Amino acid sequence: MRRETQNILLVLLGGALLKISFSGLYLRYVQKGLLPLLIAAGTIMIVLALFAIIRDIRRGQAVSEAGSDSDSGHDHSHSHSSRSTWLMLLPVLAVFLISPPALGGDVVSSSADTNQTQRSRNLLGNLPSGDVIPLSMTEFVTRTAWDESGTLDGRRVKLTGFLTRADGNTFVARLAISCCAADARPLKVRLTGDVPSLPDEQWVEVSGKVVPKSANEKNSWVPSFTVESSTSVAEPVEPYES
Repeated sequence: MRRETQNILLVLLGGALLKISFSGLYLRYVQKGLLPLLIAAGTIMIVLALFAIIRDIRRGQAVSEAGSDSDSGHDHSHSHSSRSTWLMLLPVLAVFLISPPALGGDVVSSSADTNQTQRSRNLLGNLPSGDVIPLSMTEFVTRTAWDESGTLDGRRVKLTGFLTRADGNTFVARLAISCCAADARPLKVRLTGDVPSLPDEQWVEVSGKVVPKSANEKNSWVPSFTVESSTSVAEPVEPYES
């Protein structure tokens, strides 16, 4: 790889990292807590590239494409390598030109993960007071699988997620990540009662009650939820749970 190409790639890669960091797009790739590392990595890349460029200018290192016959032969022998190097720009251009959506229903439908609640098992605390309890999908699914005392039974709960359908059933779903989108795991709840007739991938808030003992090993620990009311909402700034 030529020095000029290396420096350009560093600038573009660093700029791409800073772009997704300050625009909030990074939340579609990694957890919120990794933002300082992304900014630091992007800044270091750009600083290193600028340092190399300034150093080359001061040393007077300029490469001429029109040289002697021997130089031309040398450039020709490395033409394939240079072209393949520029292919590294494709993911950078994708970040600048394309705003990828957050992972959605296709991941939930295609996932073979049958231990989603076991992965997210944690110590269950007391439920907050109130007529309607807002819970994350992670806590709701975990409680239905592991809380044998049935603290959710009879309590009105509000969940936020996107709609997805499979095998004639409607689910509200959310994706949880441990580090980045590559390790995303699905969390879903089967809806019954006043099921919203909105399209798939539409984000909603649903309020209602859990069907007691509906989550079990046979249905991969997917609880059922009787919907009493629902409303469509915009996709959250942070689409993933952790």
